[in-house]
Amino acid sequence: MFIFVNPAEEQKVEAWLTTADQKNLLTHKEPLFFKEEPNPDTPVIQVNPDVTFQTMEGFGAAVTGSSAYLINHHMSAEQRESLIKDLFTKDGIHMNVIRHTIGASDFSVDQEGNPSSYTYNDIETKQDYKLEHFSVAKDADVISLLQDLVSRNEKIKVLGTPWTAPAWMKYERTMNGWYLDYQNNSVYQSYADYFVKYIQAYQDKGIPIHSITIQNEPLFTSASYPSMSMNAEEQSRFAREFLGPAFAKNSIATKIIGYEHNWNEGFNYASTLLADKETSKFIEGTAYHCYKGDPSSMSDVHEAFPHKSIYLTECSGGDWSKDFGSNLSWYMTNLLIGGTRNWAKTVLFWNLALDESGGPANGGCTNCRGVVTIDKKSGEVKRNVEYYAIGHASKFIDPGAVRIGSATYKGDLESAAFINPDDSVVLIMVNSGEGDESFQVNYDGKYFSYSLQSNSAVTFKWSS
Repeated sequence: MFIFVNPAEEQKVEAWLTTADQKNLLTHKEPLFFKEEPNPDTPVIQVNPDVTFQTMEGFGAAVTGSSAYLINHHMSAEQRESLIKDLFTKDGIHMNVIRHTIGASDFSVDQEGNPSSYTYNDIETKQDYKLEHFSVAKDADVISLLQDLVSRNEKIKVLGTPWTAPAWMKYERTMNGWYLDYQNNSVYQSYADYFVKYIQAYQDKGIPIHSITIQNEPLFTSASYPSMSMNAEEQSRFAREFLGPAFAKNSIATKIIGYEHNWNEGFNYASTLLADKETSKFIEGTAYHCYKGDPSSMSDVHEAFPHKSIYLTECSGGDWSKDFGSNLSWYMTNLLIGGTRNWAKTVLFWNLALDESGGPANGGCTNCRGVVTIDKKSGEVKRNVEYYAIGHASKFIDPGAVRIGSATYKGDLESAAFINPDDSVVLIMVNSGEGDESFQVNYDGKYFSYSLQSNSAVTFKWSS
């Protein structure tokens, strides 16, 4: 006897697809439905809610000075409003973590769009240990944009990162390169107080700073843009003896994150920080960039220090890699799936927005690509592959979601799964192989089937 089952009574699975040929770009597809019986001879991707991993904080990008300048000065009010809604609300991709440069970076400009290198305490005199000249006034464009964003969404988290200390604190009085004057404890104390004043100044502007990293890319410096080296032993001492105590003294709850450089050298640096019991008291975890090494190194750090957090805080695309499909596949494999499968609580791209020439820049990368490109003349927005890659996670995975168990297949079909605070389940998948791949997903003894093109990504979402 045939029994008709109304699909409306079956468990529905929503799907959003991006394909290498760009015929689908986070396209909401027709829903799928779970069924009781599996398809024979089809690979099974098992999703297991009983196996849990890290709690997610979110996804996003950096509101650099260049990004804020373009959004504030090269878009109409209507264009700006549309872009903000697209990037930071549920109507769009709903990013919720913003990286902010403490002072200038290699993408900082003045209000005329000219390159601008500065800190919050630039002086001509020998020193200013009491920070009497401290001011965040040169951050005006960034501040106005961040105020708008956090006023719309109280769940947005701001992560602050310095590229350099004020030049007068360094061994050579330059913003571009070198290191803190390690022979002078007054410098170290003043620099710790500098972080405190930054957090307090931004709080006064209505912008809470959720966390800070101690130094951007501490194992690399450049004579071309603001930068500063800080080896692991130096960072450990600074956090242990100065920064951590300064936060405690001033009741600063902002989290302190160490390292923040490439995967390849992260384990040794992180070990120096986290194996020191006194330093570890103040360090929430460590942060990583994507430019060298492999995301599995983050799992090595987690295995050694399982109670410390892992953050993936920077990765940038650019004109050195233009193929949409291969870029999408790499990002999904290494960041959105590979990053989260290796314990990252955040995944962030670098510049939120750049112009059609990859700028305006301040002495650094001249061919980087933002999450979006803003045409300086028209204010029109182009959504880049980075937008779609991050969107496959940020639009669906809410802050507080927990990563759960999920399978991969043949090294080509890769996945990451999450349960949101509302108990909805999100499964992100990428096919990084050379041909189409058919598979079925098993959750709680029920199945649905799907076929995914090469170098393409899909996000599934259903109620648990």
